Amino acid sequence: MEFPLLFWGVLAWMIFWGVAGSILIKRRYLARDLDTSNAAFIGTMAGASLGPVGLAAVWAATPRTSVYLTTSLALLTVLIIAVTFSFADPDNICVVSGGFVASQFVNGLIIGIIYGFMALGLSLIFSILGVVSFAHGEFYMIGGMLVYFITEVWFPGINPLMGVLGACLVAFLLGAVFERLMLTPMYHGKIDRPIEYGILVTFGLAFTLQYFVQALVGANPVKAQRFLEFPRWRFPAEADPIWIKTSRGSMTLFEQVTISSPRFTAAITCILVLLALLFLMHRTWTGKALRAVSQDREAAAITGINPNTMNMLAFALGGMIAALAGALLVQAFSWLPQVGAIPAMRSFVIVVLGGLGSLPGAFIGGIMVGLVEAAGTGCVPDAQKAASYIPAYGMIVLTLTLLLRPTGMFGRRFAGGMHGKG
Repeated sequence: MEFPLLFWGVLAWMIFWGVAGSILIKRRYLARDLDTSNAAFIGTMAGASLGPVGLAAVWAATPRTSVYLTTSLALLTVLIIAVTFSFADPDNICVVSGGFVASQFVNGLIIGIIYGFMALGLSLIFSILGVVSFAHGEFYMIGGMLVYFITEVWFPGINPLMGVLGACLVAFLLGAVFERLMLTPMYHGKIDRPIEYGILVTFGLAFTLQYFVQALVGANPVKAQRFLEFPRWRFPAEADPIWIKTSRGSMTLFEQVTISSPRFTAAITCILVLLALLFLMHRTWTGKALRAVSQDREAAAITGINPNTMNMLAFALGGMIAALAGALLVQAFSWLPQVGAIPAMRSFVIVVLGGLGSLPGAFIGGIMVGLVEAAGTGCVPDAQKAASYIPAYGMIVLTLTLLLRPTGMFGRRFAGGMHGKG
């Protein structure tokens, strides 16, 4: 960095006024008996982006909190940080190469979609059961392992779609059986501390699945073949630059952005399954029953919905979604019995960021984490350091979320399931 004092000086200024705004604006809203759920966030963003001027304006007006206000202040803060970075390090590749920035953005968006999709299952389980499943990463691992063995070992040459469907079916059945055997006692008052019990039994499931798979297949990495190979094609055929160019394993957009076939396949499938899940949740009786149980378990039971059946379905669906994410990515990464640890950690970060129990929040949170990681890794000149910093970006996002808005972007304070019991 050519002018580090400029960057760190501006960052220190933003942090100082952001902390001041978080404290002062929240007290101001409390004094006026206004909604304080977003007051700390608004104060922080106003202070960080506009300094004392912004704080004075918010203090005087105490505007009603809204998505537009919070989003505008957040984007302004990010813009100021980006502009400051460009002046402090004018020779950085993120500053001088628009094509590199576009490539990082697209790849961050794609991996963010996959992150968000995996976190959907964890959020679904929590919203219905009130249990944080610590076995989520192991369902992800099992999905990839099953696809590898179905398509490469047991039935070589079989359509990869059959392997993905088989992995989803096994994960769904495994989740349903585990919920019936181990989590059902929580619903009938047989467990004194159900929340702690749920954490412990899912931890136990995680260890059991991980070491069981390792005992069966060993600890050597495996990887499936690409599910889809693009035809060789370019459009427009005679234009310069070429808008779209495909080879067997990748797609290039505007001769700048390259997307690998495995990631493209995974992202498109995730979007389609997400749309199907939203249709299920909002347009079918089963989905409405799941949402009813997540909002008020007792009231749902009075209307004739069986909460225990919905609990089983939610846990099975959540595990299946994680397995599907793994099934789609085993073609892109090497697979080990321990491969689920890091995706599980990212899922926890994403679920907290989006709001516990919020499906849209989980998906949007995943995209945000993906973009933050892409920006962080792309702008650090040393590739080795950039790779080592990847877990830190998620932790920074998680810390800021807990400080500024503990309920997350779309979270609610109360939900169904086992929340507040025990």
